[in-house]
Amino acid sequence: MTGRTLMAGDVVRLTAAASVQFTKPIVVRVIRELPDRYTYDGWLWLDAYELGSKGLAVARRELFVMRKGVQVQLPHHTNEARKLAPVRRPETVGVV
Repeated sequence: MTGRTLMAGDVVRLTAAASVQFTKPIVVRVIRELPDRYTYDGWLWLDAYELGSKGLAVARRELFVMRKGVQVQLPHHTNEARKLAPVRRPETVGVV
């Protein structure tokens, strides 16, 4: 990833390329970047939910990662993201 600000809802994969702490890769859903925190050039703080094997949030995390090592999986604004979480409409009962 180069230069793009991460948006709420982006799903990213973090490996050792993002930080040595991710020798076992994890997938997170971004809540927001934390721009007010001091970082080194090319690094950023993320507020995110770690996702389990079923794609559900298992933990909230604040992560310090190298921007170029972040692998965006599903930007929040794509049609693919909308297909993963369809909107359920309640069925109408007793309407003629």
